[in-house]
Amino acid sequence: MTSTSNRPGTPLDWAGRTVLVTGAEGFIGSTLVDLLAARGADVRAFVHYKPYAEKGHLAHHLADPHSPVTTVTGDIRDPGRVMDAVAGCDTVFHLAALIGIPYSYDSPGAYVQTNVVGTENVAEACRRSSVRRLVHTSTSEVYGTALTAPITDDHPLQPQSPYSASKIGADMMALSHWHAFELPVTVVRPFNTYGPRQSARAVIPTILAQLHSGARQIKLGSLTPTRDFTYVTDTAAGFLALADCDRALGHSVNLGTGQEISIGDLAQALISASGRDAEVVVDPDRLRPTGSEVQRLLSDNSRARDWSGWQPEVSLRDGLRRTSDWVAEHLGLFAADRYHV
Repeated sequence: MTSTSNRPGTPLDWAGRTVLVTGAEGFIGSTLVDLLAARGADVRAFVHYKPYAEKGHLAHHLADPHSPVTTVTGDIRDPGRVMDAVAGCDTVFHLAALIGIPYSYDSPGAYVQTNVVGTENVAEACRRSSVRRLVHTSTSEVYGTALTAPITDDHPLQPQSPYSASKIGADMMALSHWHAFELPVTVVRPFNTYGPRQSARAVIPTILAQLHSGARQIKLGSLTPTRDFTYVTDTAAGFLALADCDRALGHSVNLGTGQEISIGDLAQALISASGRDAEVVVDPDRLRPTGSEVQRLLSDNSRARDWSGWQPEVSLRDGLRRTSDWVAEHLGLFAADRYHV
């Protein structure tokens, strides 16, 4: 296996490395694919099989005969297909997951199968193929409402929704392979990533789609929870930094800005960024069950900074403006009058 550097500021040379990204068509996954391709990696993009010809966020790579990106279709619940995709890879970034908290209330078993069993399939394939590094994607939702703030990487885990419970299970499955089999794995915990390509199920594109559709009232759930929002290119850069950090092996590492904003204040900031005028109202259909709502997420990102040299570069103001411009240009992708679970 190829050794890595622990020295911040001396990034790994990705040129010529074969890298697998699961969940590669997704919001963060496709941004990571772009970054890896720009760094010269040979990227296998593992995408969920669909019986229709939708190319999504990877369309620009698939249309370019010189792109270093190739797609592998399959399902992470299929261990054989995962094994084939992992074979011969230097690094695996595992982002594939069933996401969305509201839907997890309706179908918790699907989250266990995709997130927990799927992660076991990926970890086992990485072990058998002796990959240099597996970077497994967690979520700040595993922490639940902050007991102490900012939230350190060792904060207790609180399963306040079936989604968060499935991600806790997936994290533990990945880390068990470090302890039991010495699989070189790092668990990355992004805090509320946002930016271009994010779907309407998330709060920022939900607000922007309503604004750019001319809505005079912005319908949201609870306005009081606070979140730590990280721009998507910063999150993707954090994945690469931690894939090059031996100290992070066998650990979970937060990727967040260390700054928080309430959903109500966020809505006002988005109204300003969009140049629109609207009032914010609470929609009861968008409220989570009381015991499931995470009231506060604020990251302590010192481990990522100190161990890998990573730090966020895009301010919330600039990130919201960029995201607003993207949503305005792609408004046809959003059904602003419908609540997406």
